[in-house]
Formats: sequence, structure tokens, C-alpha cells
Amino acid sequence: MSTTLFDKVWDSHVVRKIEDGPDVLFIDRHLIHEVTSPVAFLGLKSRNNSVLFPNKTFATADHNTPTINQHLPVEDPLSANQLKALEENSAEWGISHWGLGHQQNGIVHVVGPEYGITLPGATIVCGDSHTSTHGAFGAIAFGIGTSEVEMVLSSQCIMQPKPKKMRINVNGELGLGVTPKDVALFVISKLTTSGATGYFVEYAGDVFRNMTMEGRMTVCNLSIEMGARGGMIAPDEKTFEYVKGRQFAPKGEDWDKAMSYWKTLKTDEDAVFDEELTFNASEIEPMITYGTNPGMGTGISNNIPSANQVIGGAATYKKSLDYMGFAEGETMIGKPVDYVFIGSCTNGRIEDFRAFASIVKGRKKADNITAWLVPGSHIVEAKIKEEGLLDIFTEAGFVLREPGCSACLAMNDDKVPAGKVAVSTSNRNFEGRQGPGSKTMLASPLVAAATAVTGVVTDPRTLLKG
Repeated sequence: MSTTLFDKVWDSHVVRKIEDGPDVLFIDRHLIHEVTSPVAFLGLKSRNNSVLFPNKTFATADHNTPTINQHLPVEDPLSANQLKALEENSAEWGISHWGLGHQQNGIVHVVGPEYGITLPGATIVCGDSHTSTHGAFGAIAFGIGTSEVEMVLSSQCIMQPKPKKMRINVNGELGLGVTPKDVALFVISKLTTSGATGYFVEYAGDVFRNMTMEGRMTVCNLSIEMGARGGMIAPDEKTFEYVKGRQFAPKGEDWDKAMSYWKTLKTDEDAVFDEELTFNASEIEPMITYGTNPGMGTGISNNIPSANQVIGGAATYKKSLDYMGFAEGETMIGKPVDYVFIGSCTNGRIEDFRAFASIVKGRKKADNITAWLVPGSHIVEAKIKEEGLLDIFTEAGFVLREPGCSACLAMNDDKVPAGKVAVSTSNRNFEGRQGPGSKTMLASPLVAAATAVTGVVTDPRTLLKG
């Protein structure tokens, strides 16, 4: 019987099937951070439970961490308490903990792959919706709630209904200035933020095969923004080369054994999906959002659609445009911008900063722009310096900050002020997402860079050509 990649990984982890109910799924890797874990540990203690497999849980601080002066005490009391709770709970239960100041600290979905915690064919969960990032390795990875964090800590299992299966194919070659972020935003604009609800997505076709592992992580990261439970890409030689030699990756005979299994992790030729969609790469140009959800995106050279061109109510659509200060039919190019943010678990990796540098090199930051350049980890930070990118940024008038989630979700000091407009490489543009009253346009590192040096929304292709 022909089987999908998703079925192969899911079915091999089912501990028990509940009739007319969810599956009990074994979890290989459990990632935790300071925001969604404290209450889970309290629940654990109140029930007199313990952590079943501490060696399968990995803790890092990221959401509340400041991105400047990390050597100083955290000023916000709530953030400080959550960071302290993560440290104490990890120590009590023997969990690996990479707290603020630790050289391996960083955004959970950046450091997981960097240190080989993320492996092909694994089941991975975290109390964070963008756990879908790890699906880039052929893993089943998804976000869970606080009560489920407690469940996994105590049993290393989780009860989950098995999602339906969707395959999204993108074939052909991407044009100038089109990045993995643009591919993801394009697909979301076609499906809307609910188009993949109830599904686990497999990405297939030329475009994803040709992507780097970091590009694949960006795509899988954004699966959640189309409503999917998660997304995954079949592992290949790029995947194996990325994983090999990393701290928590198998070694020696264990590596050979793992490889023999990992090479079976692909969808069989005649396997059937519940839904299948195909797009042509030539349709995709640099993307930017104009509304208040990730599905409200368009090619940067297009005008803002009218209400009758989009799915959803006209009143809701008008409310979204009113919030952003935009109107139907307006061009996106040339819109004034106040802030530019590059970072997050979507675009906080070294390739993203290389892309940003390719635009800003030899140019200057626009005077009206406040720019936050935030690496996803200390490894990324070190590479920025080693590769000379920091010199390019400094010469252009940019300042590199320290690793953390930063302005993605405004749970730290990096908040976009009310009424100000940001071009952001993160994953969500809801009202106030980057700070109360802030306005966010999602885009790629290339669009962010072009905007940062011109001061207005700019098509990066005009600068790449030059």
C-alpha cells in the first residue's frame, strides 16, 4: 500500500489508538521556553508527577529576553520571574537549560536545528505555534498548549486526532529577488489563513527541493499561518548533510542506522492526499502584506485588492485596511515606513542576514527608519561577525542586537510604538502584534533591506538590478 511521508512518521509513533478518539502519540523531542512552561510545571507538582524523560526535553529562554545588555538583570518583573522559573524547573528535573547568557541560548526554533535536536522522522512538540519550523527536516512538529506541555513532561506522549493530509506543489524556477518567505506568503495569500485548517501539509516540487535547509525552515514555519497543524518536507541529502556532526545528532553506528531509516522517509509514488494543490514558481514575485493577517498579502508591484476580489466580509476587510491606514486600489510601493525588523524564528538565520546585507552593502540606512537586526542565536551572531556582515551593517548605519524573539511578538522591550508602521520579516501582522497600536507589513529580508535604505516600501528587484 502506498503511504505518505506524514503517515509513515505518524503511524510509527502511535502508542495506542482510541476508538472514535485521538491517537496517543509518542514524542521524541520536547522543546520548552519560559512563557508556556511555568504553569505546566506547577500542574506537574500539584499532581505529584515527575518528568518521565528529562533527556528528551530541552529548555531555552527566548520570548522575554532583551536583545541589548543581556549581561544586566532583566528589568521587567514578569519576564524576570518567568526566566527564573524556567531555570529553576529545569534544574529541579535535570532538563538541559540554555538560559540568558548561555552560549547556546537563542530562539527555540533556531537553536533546535543548530544543535541537532531536530532530526528526520522525529515527533517534536513545543508550547509555541511555530514549532512547525522543524518539519523542514521531515519531522512531524507542531505547537501545543500549556496543559499538553504538562502531559508530555509527565508521559512523553500526547493525545492528538490525526490530521488530514494536504500536498502543496510548487514547480519551476523562482525569479530575481524571490525568497522562501515570498513562496510561503504567496501560498498563504492563495489559501487564506484558514485554507489548510485540519490538515498537515507536505511541501513538494522543484522549488522546495532546490531550497536550502534554512529556506525550508522558513516555509514550514509559516504553515501555521494558513491554518495547518504543521508542514513538512521529505529529507534528502541536503537534510542529512545539515544534521551530520551536530551535538545531539547520532554518531558512528547510530548514524548509519539512522540514515538507513531516514532514506525511507518519502511519500510513495501512488500515495493519495486528501487535498492537493499545485502552483507555478513564475507566478511568485516579492510579497508584502497590506492587512492584519498573513493571508492579506500581494506581489509588491500590485495594488491593494478591492473587497470583491478577496475572500471574506467587506466590513472586516475595510476594518483591516482602516487600521493600516490603507485604501483599496492603492499601490504598496512607496508607502512610508518607520521601523524595519529582521529576525524571529521565521527569518533570523544566517542566510537571512546575508540576503539583507546584499542589499544594504554600499548604501546607508534611511534617516526615518529605526532598524532592529536580531539574530536567532549566538551561532548566527558569530557567523554575522565572521563573514564580515557586521562591518557591512555598521558602515550602512545599522546596529546588530543580541539573540531573542525580539519584535516578533512584543513580549520584551522591542515594541513598535502605536501608530508606527513596520516592515517585518516575522510571521504575524495582527493588530498590535508588534506593540499596542502598531502596524505591520510582513515581507522577506530583501524587501526589508530595500525598505530600510529607502525609507519606504521598495521592490528589492530595483536595487538588485542596480
